[in-house]
Amino acid sequence: MATDFSLGNYLDTCRERVELALGERLPDADIMPQSLHAAMRYAVLGDGKRIRPVLVYAAGQALGVPPDQLDAPACAVELIHAYSLIHDDLPAMDDDELRRGRPTTHMAFGEATAVLAGDALQTLAFQVLCRDDSTPADAQTRLAMIDALAVASGSRGMVGGQALDLEAIGREIDLAQLESIHVHKTGALILASIRLGALVAAGAGTQQVRQLEHYAKAIGLAFQVQDDILDVVGDPDIIGKTQGKDAVADKPTYPALLGLGEAREKARELIQSAIDSLQDFDEKAEPLREIARYIIVRDR
Repeated sequence: MATDFSLGNYLDTCRERVELALGERLPDADIMPQSLHAAMRYAVLGDGKRIRPVLVYAAGQALGVPPDQLDAPACAVELIHAYSLIHDDLPAMDDDELRRGRPTTHMAFGEATAVLAGDALQTLAFQVLCRDDSTPADAQTRLAMIDALAVASGSRGMVGGQALDLEAIGREIDLAQLESIHVHKTGALILASIRLGALVAAGAGTQQVRQLEHYAKAIGLAFQVQDDILDVVGDPDIIGKTQGKDAVADKPTYPALLGLGEAREKARELIQSAIDSLQDFDEKAEPLREIARYIIVRDR
């Protein structure tokens, strides 16, 4: 196993790569309709964790795929994520005024333009998977990638999870119900990120893919547990959004259900399960292992 791997350098490299790739694939802000395109670029570009595209690169790397062949799926999953954040922040949903330390898209451009920007980013994600020739994929593979991202984004994935989350506000739910919400709301798109990276690797074995999928499911839940913890203890200047919003909105969270200490232990158990699932992979999977560890020590 590699001993000189630097997660910080790897994250920076992947973030710079996907930032450039996103900028190339987004419409320029001076192209009509200018306000819509400006809002799209505002929502996508800038200071973001980019965990999902990083996972696309890391999953592909674990299976021997060079990064230039992963730019399109990395962009597609981040475009979907950005669209979801625009809509989540709207007054009708989470009603947030800050995202990544600056005004949310609807605060900067108005609610109507924000809704349209989210809609346009969603469709652009699938256009990228359909047409982008940087990924050497045949029609069948492209269809599988589109299907994976569509399922993860829709009523059986992220959107369904958001609906369940809204329905749970003010209600008492158990741990299984909370996990079901977040398997859909957060975990589905993280799982899709891993699947997209694996799909580009034409020679990936069934067992390898299953192990990567187990990894993705475990870190997906851990990611949400840590988000819930940061809502309680995070510094608003670092996390880039208002602290304590979940408690004010009476939303069910892991700390509220388990207590802060048990929530942290739950996250650690999930991360260990994720790392254990990669035991058959060589040093090319080191980024995946370190990303798992990073998820529960991150402060934003």
